[in-house]
Amino acid sequence: MKAYLKETKLLDFTAPSIQDLIISRGWNQLEEKEKIGAVYDFVRNEIKFGYNEKDDITASEVLRDGYGQCNTKSILLMALLRAVGIPCRIHGFFIDKKMQKGALTGFIYLFAPKKIVHAWTEVYFNNRWITLEGVIIDDKYLNQVKDRLCNFNKGYIGYGVSVEDKNKINTCWQGQNTYIQSFSITDDLGIFNSPDDFFSQYNNTSNKIKKFLFNVLRKKVNKKLNLIRNG
Repeated sequence: MKAYLKETKLLDFTAPSIQDLIISRGWNQLEEKEKIGAVYDFVRNEIKFGYNEKDDITASEVLRDGYGQCNTKSILLMALLRAVGIPCRIHGFFIDKKMQKGALTGFIYLFAPKKIVHAWTEVYFNNRWITLEGVIIDDKYLNQVKDRLCNFNKGYIGYGVSVEDKNKINTCWQGQNTYIQSFSITDDLGIFNSPDDFFSQYNNTSNKIKKFLFNVLRKKVNKKLNLIRNG
Protein backbone atom coordinates (compact mmCIF):
# COMPACT_ATOMS: atom_id res chain seq x y z
CA MET A 1 0.00 0.00 0.00
CA LYS A 2 3.02 2.33 0.19
CA ALA A 3 2.56 3.41 -3.43
CA TYR A 4 -0.96 4.61 -2.59
CA LEU A 5 0.24 6.78 0.30
CA LYS A 6 3.18 8.47 -1.41
CA GLU A 7 3.55 12.23 -1.82
CA THR A 8 4.15 13.39 -5.40
CA LYS A 9 4.62 16.70 -7.18
CA LEU A 10 0.85 17.11 -7.65
CA LEU A 11 -0.05 15.47 -4.34
CA ASP A 12 1.96 17.99 -2.32
CA PHE A 13 0.31 17.19 1.01
CA THR A 14 3.22 18.45 3.12
CA ALA A 15 2.50 21.97 1.84
CA PRO A 16 1.81 24.26 4.83
CA SER A 17 -1.70 25.17 3.65
CA ILE A 18 -2.71 21.51 3.48
CA GLN A 19 -1.13 20.60 6.81
CA ASP A 20 -2.74 23.62 8.49
CA LEU A 21 -6.14 22.57 7.13
CA ILE A 22 -5.77 19.01 8.42
CA ILE A 23 -4.71 20.20 11.87
CA SER A 24 -7.49 22.81 12.11
CA ARG A 25 -10.15 20.23 11.17
CA GLY A 26 -8.76 17.55 13.49
CA TRP A 27 -9.02 14.91 10.76
CA ASN A 28 -6.15 12.83 12.09
CA GLN A 29 -8.09 12.24 15.31
CA LEU A 30 -10.97 10.51 13.50
CA GLU A 31 -11.58 6.83 12.81
CA GLU A 32 -10.94 5.62 9.25
CA LYS A 33 -14.50 5.85 7.91
CA GLU A 34 -15.01 9.29 9.48
CA LYS A 35 -11.66 10.49 8.09
CA ILE A 36 -12.72 9.58 4.58
CA GLY A 37 -16.13 11.18 5.05
CA ALA A 38 -14.76 14.41 6.49
CA VAL A 39 -12.17 14.86 3.73
CA TYR A 40 -14.66 13.87 1.03
CA ASP A 41 -17.33 16.28 2.30
CA PHE A 42 -14.81 19.11 2.48
CA VAL A 43 -13.69 18.67 -1.14
CA ARG A 44 -17.25 18.09 -2.35
CA ASN A 45 -18.90 21.12 -0.75
CA GLU A 46 -16.22 23.56 0.38
CA ILE A 47 -14.30 23.29 -2.89
CA LYS A 48 -16.98 24.41 -5.32
CA PHE A 49 -17.49 22.98 -8.80
CA GLY A 50 -15.57 25.20 -11.24
CA TYR A 51 -12.79 25.26 -13.80
CA ASN A 52 -9.13 25.74 -12.87
CA GLU A 53 -6.31 26.92 -15.11
CA LYS A 54 -5.46 23.36 -16.18
CA ASP A 55 -5.85 19.75 -15.11
CA ASP A 56 -2.41 19.10 -13.67
CA ILE A 57 -2.11 21.66 -10.89
CA THR A 58 -0.98 20.77 -7.39
CA ALA A 59 -3.34 19.97 -4.56
CA SER A 60 -2.28 23.14 -2.73
CA GLU A 61 -3.19 25.19 -5.81
CA VAL A 62 -6.64 23.61 -5.96
CA LEU A 63 -7.09 24.42 -2.28
CA ARG A 64 -6.01 28.00 -2.92
CA ASP A 65 -8.43 28.35 -5.85
CA GLY A 66 -11.34 27.07 -3.75
CA TYR A 67 -12.96 25.38 -6.74
CA GLY A 68 -12.30 22.48 -9.09
CA GLN A 69 -13.62 19.96 -11.58
CA CYS A 70 -13.28 16.18 -11.82
CA ASN A 71 -9.52 16.13 -12.38
CA THR A 72 -8.44 18.87 -10.00
CA LYS A 73 -10.84 17.83 -7.23
CA SER A 74 -9.41 14.31 -7.55
CA ILE A 75 -5.91 15.70 -7.01
CA LEU A 76 -6.91 17.55 -3.85
CA LEU A 77 -9.00 14.66 -2.55
CA MET A 78 -6.12 12.22 -3.04
CA ALA A 79 -3.61 14.51 -1.36
CA LEU A 80 -5.80 15.01 1.70
CA LEU A 81 -6.62 11.31 1.96
CA ARG A 82 -2.97 10.28 1.74
CA ALA A 83 -2.01 12.97 4.23
CA VAL A 84 -4.30 11.35 6.83
CA GLY A 85 -3.11 7.83 6.02
CA ILE A 86 -5.85 6.64 3.65
CA PRO A 87 -4.58 4.74 0.56
CA CYS A 88 -6.02 5.97 -2.74
CA ARG A 89 -5.43 5.85 -6.47
CA ILE A 90 -6.76 7.52 -9.62
CA HIS A 91 -8.88 5.98 -12.38
CA GLY A 92 -8.94 7.68 -15.77
CA PHE A 93 -11.53 7.80 -18.54
CA PHE A 94 -12.74 9.68 -21.57
CA ILE A 95 -16.18 11.20 -21.13
CA ASP A 96 -18.63 12.62 -23.69
CA LYS A 97 -18.55 16.42 -23.57
CA LYS A 98 -22.34 16.64 -24.01
CA MET A 99 -22.72 16.30 -20.25
CA GLN A 100 -20.89 19.63 -19.83
CA LYS A 101 -23.48 21.57 -21.85
CA GLY A 102 -25.01 24.24 -19.67
CA ALA A 103 -21.86 24.50 -17.56
CA LEU A 104 -19.80 25.14 -20.70
CA THR A 105 -21.44 27.21 -23.44
CA GLY A 106 -20.50 29.14 -26.57
CA PHE A 107 -16.89 29.07 -27.77
CA ILE A 108 -15.58 27.24 -24.74
CA TYR A 109 -17.97 24.36 -25.36
CA LEU A 110 -17.24 24.44 -29.09
CA PHE A 111 -13.48 24.18 -28.55
CA ALA A 112 -13.73 21.45 -25.90
CA PRO A 113 -12.68 18.05 -27.27
CA LYS A 114 -15.51 15.65 -28.13
CA LYS A 115 -14.12 13.30 -25.52
CA ILE A 116 -12.93 14.98 -22.33
CA VAL A 117 -10.26 13.52 -20.07
CA HIS A 118 -12.00 12.54 -16.84
CA ALA A 119 -10.77 11.04 -13.57
CA TRP A 120 -12.06 9.91 -10.22
CA THR A 121 -10.44 8.91 -6.96
CA GLU A 122 -10.67 5.37 -5.61
CA VAL A 123 -10.13 4.87 -1.90
CA TYR A 124 -9.16 1.62 -0.19
CA PHE A 125 -11.69 0.91 2.55
CA ASN A 126 -12.96 -2.34 4.09
CA ASN A 127 -10.56 -4.37 1.94
CA ARG A 128 -11.85 -3.06 -1.39
CA TRP A 129 -11.52 -0.10 -3.72
CA ILE A 130 -14.41 2.38 -3.60
CA THR A 131 -15.15 5.06 -6.20
CA LEU A 132 -15.58 8.68 -5.02
CA GLU A 133 -16.74 10.39 -8.22
CA GLY A 134 -19.54 12.16 -6.35
CA VAL A 135 -17.00 14.64 -4.96
CA ILE A 136 -17.10 16.70 -8.19
CA ILE A 137 -20.39 18.56 -7.77
CA ASP A 138 -21.20 20.56 -4.64
CA ASP A 139 -24.67 20.17 -3.13
CA LYS A 140 -25.70 23.79 -3.56
CA TYR A 141 -24.96 23.72 -7.30
CA LEU A 142 -26.51 20.27 -7.75
CA ASN A 143 -29.76 21.37 -6.13
CA GLN A 144 -30.04 24.21 -8.67
CA VAL A 145 -29.34 22.16 -11.81
CA LYS A 146 -30.97 18.81 -11.03
CA ASP A 147 -34.26 19.81 -12.63
CA ARG A 148 -32.52 21.36 -15.67
CA LEU A 149 -30.93 18.09 -16.82
CA CYS A 150 -31.82 16.82 -20.28
CA ASN A 151 -33.10 13.33 -20.96
CA PHE A 152 -30.47 11.63 -23.11
CA ASN A 153 -29.80 7.99 -23.97
CA LYS A 154 -32.07 6.75 -21.15
CA GLY A 155 -30.34 8.97 -18.63
CA TYR A 156 -30.01 12.62 -17.60
CA ILE A 157 -27.14 14.91 -18.52
CA GLY A 158 -26.09 18.56 -18.49
CA TYR A 159 -24.38 21.21 -16.35
CA GLY A 160 -21.52 18.82 -15.48
CA VAL A 161 -23.86 16.07 -14.31
CA SER A 162 -24.52 12.70 -15.99
CA VAL A 163 -26.64 10.14 -14.17
CA GLU A 164 -29.01 7.32 -14.98
CA ASP A 165 -31.77 8.60 -12.68
CA LYS A 166 -31.85 12.23 -11.54
CA ASN A 167 -34.27 11.33 -8.74
CA LYS A 168 -31.84 8.86 -7.17
CA ILE A 169 -28.66 10.95 -6.95
CA ASN A 170 -26.79 10.31 -3.71
CA THR A 171 -23.30 11.75 -3.45
CA CYS A 172 -23.00 11.42 0.34
CA TRP A 173 -20.24 9.23 1.80
CA GLN A 174 -21.77 6.10 3.31
CA GLY A 175 -18.90 3.69 2.75
CA GLN A 176 -20.06 2.93 -0.80
CA ASN A 177 -19.35 4.12 -4.36
CA THR A 178 -20.59 7.59 -5.31
CA TYR A 179 -21.16 8.72 -8.91
CA ILE A 180 -22.17 11.97 -10.62
CA GLN A 181 -20.72 11.93 -14.17
CA SER A 182 -20.15 8.24 -14.89
CA PHE A 183 -23.19 7.83 -17.17
CA SER A 184 -21.30 9.64 -19.98
CA ILE A 185 -18.07 7.61 -19.84
CA THR A 186 -16.97 6.43 -23.28
CA ASP A 187 -13.51 4.88 -22.68
CA ASP A 188 -11.68 3.40 -19.70
CA LEU A 189 -8.07 4.64 -19.62
CA GLY A 190 -6.99 2.52 -16.66
CA ILE A 191 -5.85 2.87 -13.07
CA PHE A 192 -2.80 4.89 -12.01
CA ASN A 193 -0.92 5.18 -8.71
CA SER A 194 -0.82 8.96 -8.98
CA PRO A 195 -2.34 11.84 -10.97
CA ASP A 196 1.20 12.73 -12.08
CA ASP A 197 1.38 9.46 -14.02
CA PHE A 198 -2.11 9.88 -15.46
CA PHE A 199 -1.86 13.51 -16.59
CA SER A 200 1.56 12.96 -18.16
CA GLN A 201 -0.30 10.76 -20.67
CA TYR A 202 -3.77 12.36 -20.82
CA ASN A 203 -4.61 16.04 -20.53
CA ASN A 204 -7.41 18.36 -21.64
CA THR A 205 -5.20 21.45 -21.88
CA SER A 206 -2.13 20.25 -23.80
CA ASN A 207 -3.02 22.24 -26.96
CA LYS A 208 -1.52 25.74 -26.52
CA ILE A 209 -4.20 27.60 -28.51
CA LYS A 210 -7.06 25.83 -26.73
CA LYS A 211 -5.31 26.38 -23.41
CA PHE A 212 -5.11 30.13 -24.08
CA LEU A 213 -8.76 30.37 -25.14
CA PHE A 214 -9.86 28.31 -22.17
CA ASN A 215 -8.06 30.58 -19.71
CA VAL A 216 -9.53 33.69 -21.32
CA LEU A 217 -13.06 32.35 -20.98
CA ARG A 218 -13.05 30.13 -17.88
CA LYS A 219 -13.41 33.01 -15.41
CA LYS A 220 -16.66 33.98 -17.11
CA VAL A 221 -17.74 30.35 -16.89
CA ASN A 222 -16.99 30.25 -13.17
CA LYS A 223 -18.99 33.45 -12.63
CA LYS A 224 -21.89 31.86 -14.47
CA LEU A 225 -21.65 28.73 -12.30
CA ASN A 226 -21.78 30.90 -9.19
CA LEU A 227 -24.89 32.65 -10.50
CA ILE A 228 -26.50 29.24 -11.04
CA ARG A 229 -25.36 28.06 -7.60
CA ASN A 230 -26.88 31.10 -5.93
CA GLY A 231 -30.18 30.75 -7.78
